[in-house]
Amino acid sequence: MSRSSFYEYQQASCRFEPTRAEELSPMIIDIFWKHRRRYGTRRIASELADRGIVVSRRTVAKALESQGLKAIQPKSFQPKTTDSRHRLGYSPNLLLEEIELTSINRLWVADITYVPLTHRKFAYLSMVMDRFSRRIIGWKLDVTMTEQLVVSSLKDAIMSRQPGKNLIHHSDRGGQYAGSRFRQMLKRSSIRQSMSRAGDCYDNAFMESCFGTIKTELEMTEYETVHEGEHELGEYFSYYNQERKHSSLGYQTPSQFESIHLGQR
Repeated sequence: MSRSSFYEYQQASCRFEPTRAEELSPMIIDIFWKHRRRYGTRRIASELADRGIVVSRRTVAKALESQGLKAIQPKSFQPKTTDSRHRLGYSPNLLLEEIELTSINRLWVADITYVPLTHRKFAYLSMVMDRFSRRIIGWKLDVTMTEQLVVSSLKDAIMSRQPGKNLIHHSDRGGQYAGSRFRQMLKRSSIRQSMSRAGDCYDNAFMESCFGTIKTELEMTEYETVHEGEHELGEYFSYYNQERKHSSLGYQTPSQFESIHLGQR
């Protein structure tokens, strides 16, 4: 056989061999749908690495592209100011000090967002997150945006975490966070209160951005009832804490990240 014939035969044989992307395609697609289109190439590659399969993002991208699959993407953060026209007083912004987070229960961040219901109605979601691990530790959905809404989510967070001293609770300057019942609960738990500066929407931008991610990944439209919203949000928060990898945590889930730092309080 001539040299040119050999090379032609060799190239023809290679064309029938599956590529790396084709070999891993079933597994990549399975991960993609398991996370309901919320995982892009980085997170899929990270999950494959957890299974002992080292693969590049480019290979993952090729597998997704061959199937016409594309992950949903959060909208860019659009800051909004909070209506803080009340006379209940404000707490200083303790985050202006340099705070080094090395463990859980050092900084909790909280905020409220709206959740659409049918017939042009709304419910309101109050949420508390541990800033160190990004774990959602307390939440409440209700049709009214009263002080009780934030009291309920804070109560859940305190019961689930049982924090010690040196904990800061940060929120915007909304009147719900300035109410007497809410502040008394913080005081009883030895939690220091912190609020964003007036008119500075970036002081609590992390929570605003988080709400954007939640609404995008849930592809939130309208819920028929508050109960339906509670059910879907509860399932998502469990997924968010236990299964969703966070790039800011080195592509670990909040639960994995906390288990590594267990005992650091």
